[in-house]
Amino acid sequence: MKSLHSFAYIALLLILVSFESCQHNPNSTPIHEKDSIVGSWKLLTGTVIKGQDTTVTDYTINQELIKIINQSHFAFLRHDLGSDSTKIFVSGGGRCEIKGNQYIEHLDFCNYREWENNKFDFKFTISNDTLITTGIEKIESLNVNQLNIEKYIRIK
Repeated sequence: MKSLHSFAYIALLLILVSFESCQHNPNSTPIHEKDSIVGSWKLLTGTVIKGQDTTVTDYTINQELIKIINQSHFAFLRHDLGSDSTKIFVSGGGRCEIKGNQYIEHLDFCNYREWENNKFDFKFTISNDTLITTGIEKIESLNVNQLNIEKYIRIK
């Protein structure tokens, strides 16, 4: 009987140690907190300002784009919602850095290959379930130099 009690005590101790090792690290980036950029996002609108020209795109009409961000990588997927000859699919992703309200994308993969291997710096704000990113996209070889403002809603 004594060995059964010893076994139960050891098993309980192992279970407690296992639970303790799964505890949240307070120094890590929060994954499920409402003020974290980490998560899945649906793009609502995109505003591109290039020189004196401003283009606003509503991504809720005939198309959809989602962006998935974790502590080290991001990915985006965009497709049309139609079935005619205007079909579109765009995707990309790579490494990212999150520092305070600064979000940096290193675009390692993109179906528009000339955009690959570029770095894009954004500032972000989060209010409730809305994320707004603002940053300059600059690629000299493509003559791209534009302000990009995107508004997302968190996917639950």
